[in-house]
Amino acid sequence: MDYEMVKNCMLKQIQNQMDYSKETTDQEIQELIDNVIEGDEKIKLWKVSERRRLSRDLYSCFRGWDVLQELLDREDVTEIMVNGFDRIFIERNGQLETCEKRFESEEKLRDVIGRMVAKCNRRVNDSSPIVDARLPSGERINVVLPPVAIGGAILTIRKFSREAMDVEGLVKLGALTEEMGSFLGNLVKAGYNILISGGTGSGKTTLLGALSSFIPRIERVITIEDSAELQMKHLPNLVRMEVRNANQDGSKEVTLRDLIKTALRMRPTRIVVGEVRGKEAVDLLQCLNTGHAGSMSTGHANSAQDMLSRLEMMVLMGMDIPLQAVKAQIASGIDILVHLGRLRDGSRKILEISEVLGMEEGEIKLHRLYAFRQKGIKDGKVVGNFERMESLQRCEKLKEAGLSLPFGDVV
Repeated sequence: MDYEMVKNCMLKQIQNQMDYSKETTDQEIQELIDNVIEGDEKIKLWKVSERRRLSRDLYSCFRGWDVLQELLDREDVTEIMVNGFDRIFIERNGQLETCEKRFESEEKLRDVIGRMVAKCNRRVNDSSPIVDARLPSGERINVVLPPVAIGGAILTIRKFSREAMDVEGLVKLGALTEEMGSFLGNLVKAGYNILISGGTGSGKTTLLGALSSFIPRIERVITIEDSAELQMKHLPNLVRMEVRNANQDGSKEVTLRDLIKTALRMRPTRIVVGEVRGKEAVDLLQCLNTGHAGSMSTGHANSAQDMLSRLEMMVLMGMDIPLQAVKAQIASGIDILVHLGRLRDGSRKILEISEVLGMEEGEIKLHRLYAFRQKGIKDGKVVGNFERMESLQRCEKLKEAGLSLPFGDVV
């Protein structure tokens, strides 16, 4: 008999034996599952590993995330995309794959979505069909329900490593070189303001978390995020804040702008904003220009130059001031731009590190320090190398911190 047929048959047996007049505990659920499995003579002939798998899958139907549980447990799966109950895709090793798993029905998928959202103290329904949230275990979820989603409920889950990735790990993955890692590390220690740009899934948050490991332990750091993902366990004086959406219970929305303004009153040494994508860019620039050296953030862009243009646009969305004044604030507040990219083979690399030198003829001047040069594709893998383009020109903060450049240039 087909495994899925056996599982569904036993699932119905367990449901028929449950007492719905009271709340069933996790232990009682597991006992019901064990009794049903042990009571089936055919299942007794299965291998121990197969019976354990059946028990685990049945339990996931009640207390886990059904067919998604195994995917969530696999470390090599970084993203799960559910396009309706019978179409599931995963990202593994940077590549998209079709997954053979499927939900029993649209109702089952909606049930899992409902339980996930409830775990985040959120609600999703026809009147409020879009939700962004973070599971207690750290995964970031996005839900879109019909009628907005045509063809069934859409669920996207982005997984994050249980342990924070450090720069050494990124070097091993080929995202940058040891020299670049040492260079960026010294910039963080010295208090350079760094903005990381890139496309979706290019590794911006991962790099931001890795660079944060260079922040001195004695500093007071405040992180502000849509969904709290950054791990900075080495910092004893760390304050983490997360936005809150308005809900039907009357809870007021707390935005990134609210949190950044509040953070300025909390005596921070540095402020780290997970991602800037709107009017909060105004408040971020105020942080960067009011003595909070070493602050960092990320943003979506196609290049370092494009990130500057997007930042200008976001500031103008939040404040009606002359464009030249905006450019001057950006040129004064940001020291370093790091641009990441996701290449054709799924690998993520730093494509460019640029220094902001200030204004020249009314435009922000960028000074490229490092760049990745792609030479071709071999055996499905992108071939290229990192090149050091120019030397850092604004070395004042490095001098004050008593640090040097990793490649021997005189500071």
